[in-house]
Amino acid sequence: MSVPITFLKGVKTIRAAQLAKLGVYTVEDLYELYPKSYEDRSIVLKICQLEAEQSVTVRGYVKSVNVHRLNNKVSVTNLRIYDETGNMRISVFNGKYGQMQFNVGGLYAFYGKVIRDSYGVSMTNPAITECSDGSDNSFFTMQPVYPLTKGLTQNILRKTVAEALKVAPPSYETLPKAVLDKYGLLRRDVALKNLHFPASSEAAKESIRRFKFEELFTMQLMLLMLKDEEEKVQNGISFKNAEAENKISEFISALPFELTEGQKKVWREISENMDDCRAMNRLVIGDVGSGKTVLAVLAMLKAVSAGYQAVFMAPTEILAEQHYNSVSKMLSPFNIKVWLVTGALNAKEKRETLSAIESGGAKCIIGTHALIQPTVKYGRLGLAVTDEQHRFGVRQRAMLAEQANTPDVLVMTATPIPRTLALILYGDMDISALKTLPRGRLPIKTYALDYSMYKRICNWILRLVGEGRQVYMVYPIIEENEELPLHSASDRYNELSNGIFKDVRCGLLHGKMTSAQKESVMRDFKDGKIQILFATTVVEVGVDVSNAVL
Repeated sequence: MSVPITFLKGVKTIRAAQLAKLGVYTVEDLYELYPKSYEDRSIVLKICQLEAEQSVTVRGYVKSVNVHRLNNKVSVTNLRIYDETGNMRISVFNGKYGQMQFNVGGLYAFYGKVIRDSYGVSMTNPAITECSDGSDNSFFTMQPVYPLTKGLTQNILRKTVAEALKVAPPSYETLPKAVLDKYGLLRRDVALKNLHFPASSEAAKESIRRFKFEELFTMQLMLLMLKDEEEKVQNGISFKNAEAENKISEFISALPFELTEGQKKVWREISENMDDCRAMNRLVIGDVGSGKTVLAVLAMLKAVSAGYQAVFMAPTEILAEQHYNSVSKMLSPFNIKVWLVTGALNAKEKRETLSAIESGGAKCIIGTHALIQPTVKYGRLGLAVTDEQHRFGVRQRAMLAEQANTPDVLVMTATPIPRTLALILYGDMDISALKTLPRGRLPIKTYALDYSMYKRICNWILRLVGEGRQVYMVYPIIEENEELPLHSASDRYNELSNGIFKDVRCGLLHGKMTSAQKESVMRDFKDGKIQILFATTVVEVGVDVSNAVL
């Protein structure tokens, strides 16, 4: 049963409205308003030990008190305090502790960030408590720091949470005892108390560990339940067919190379899925050049040979065209026509293509997101392959699944995803990993160099461009900003294209550009019109620019 937040002492209409802005309506909501950090006031140093930028507690006797009113709204109280090792200045603005009478000679504790300048050591607006025989020692503990909204202070939230823990302590557990015991996790009630008011940094870490585990555990359970429900659905398609198997064998035998052991293993997994009457939902992870495309073509050949349609979706027109050309070449010995669907089709081409897809005459179809528009109706869709799945949303994938029989789904990505993370992100999918490159592929070499090598790198790039090669220059951000002290694509493009690379054809590609602009730049790079491409990680690494060497 949920306990309304107004049940707590001191929480009435105005306070409840303030808490509501933080998403807090019940006591349980308040418990789940986790601290974003902590003030560790247990670290008490002498004045001579203080260093700039430290957040620590210092005890000192008040030597002098001076109050200055800067204007009608702003006043500052300056304290000079001392201990046996030195003295320092404390500044408090706008009567933050107006109710506190600072007594000269009195002993106080101050927690805050240390400032060191030409005037000495100081703190501005620290937390303050008087140190007397009956003083509250709770000041010298770890204090939670919560997200705030107008009208709420840290002290108000701390008192409210403390009151909740006192009068309405957490009473239920969300994890099985066996799981708690196996992984050495704290009980929920203990973890919540330690999370909000930890006795030590270790206690806080243990509480955070428990709730991080719970979040991932719950997510994994939901994904497994979703996968279990999907596996119970028997309205998938079985592509098991003697003719299809003969064509698959013929296709593999005709390849100008031998499949790697990794490709053979993953193909067995895909083929077994496609033979089953349950819908396949498989993710294939492999580096660029690891041979994912040939596996996709094998799956499409199997589906088409069994009398169904197969679609291959790519995130950009240039990639769709690249796949269209390669797949057409591979399937031409089997007299399978490949159709291309992009936004570039003229009205007549679009009508003919849509008609062929709806009638089922178009068996093998490659395109962009144009494939999942409401105007595209499939006669007998059996397989959907998506390249770089993270570019397509769940809704779009669901549109493909809205068929009389749920099509098999094969997802391919070159994004390196550790297996544990893949299980979390794609827990509703079966996962295959291609870990070896086909024979004859040159290994990718990676070097980490410091900034002292920058000029040499630029000269190396000039030499490569002079030899007719092309180069990617990839940056983590679009534009420079104070919060992220990193080099940006835009600033480096402006600097270098007008500097050392002024005689080189340069291009810029980033996420703020329109799809048409990005497509145009990438096509120019592929066609050799751009020699050096400055880009963020939005750059489409799947595009085959064989002339790019760096």
